[in-house]
Amino acid sequence: MTSKQFLAVLASGALFGFGLAVSTMVSPEVVLSFLRFQDFGLMLVMGGAVCVTVITYQWAPRVMRRPMLGDHFAHRPSVMDRDTLVGAAIFGAGWGLCGVCPGPAIAGLGTGNMALLVALGGIAVGAYVQGWLADQRTKA
Repeated sequence: MTSKQFLAVLASGALFGFGLAVSTMVSPEVVLSFLRFQDFGLMLVMGGAVCVTVITYQWAPRVMRRPMLGDHFAHRPSVMDRDTLVGAAIFGAGWGLCGVCPGPAIAGLGTGNMALLVALGGIAVGAYVQGWLADQRTKA
């Protein structure tokens, strides 16, 4: 990774974290009230993010010959297999139970919410177990 790429990643990550903090998505209480259909403010945040992402992913490859800091646009095939569906269900259940998503949990540490360390610990353990299970399947 070049220094330009590193600075771009750092700046975009900081901007993303700032946006999560401003939108109050770093607060599990706000997320849970959204998931209980009591507060629809986060729906505007998520809807705006989806619109920007869709427009950017559709527009950038057509207008630019290559990414600003890369060689080519990578097109990843979307695969909807059993592992993806099970992982999405577990992720959704965890998000619904505790109101914490990985990105906002990391950004929330910057707001001083140290209780999010517990959620990040669970996320790390889940990622490790998933990797271990995937290794076991490839060995078998």
